Amino acid sequence: MRKAALGRKNFLFVGHEAAGENLAGLYALVATCEANGVNPEDYLADVLLRVQTHPNARIGELLPHEWKRLRAADASQRLAS
Repeated sequence: MRKAALGRKNFLFVGHEAAGENLAGLYALVATCEANGVNPEDYLADVLLRVQTHPNARIGELLPHEWKRLRAADASQRLAS
């Protein structure tokens, strides 16, 4: 809960309303990653590269819980080969 309280205080001083909305979105994404047992840095590094070429119809695959499941499936396939 300490992170959320610190975030609320920092969001008061972002300088611009749009910047605050972007920061809140990023904070929510990182919190979602942590709630799903996903390393936020690994997730963002992979997804930010893939999002440009990923089909819109399959954008749900890039959500943290699906991303984790698909990576685990890929890793098990590589081990089986």
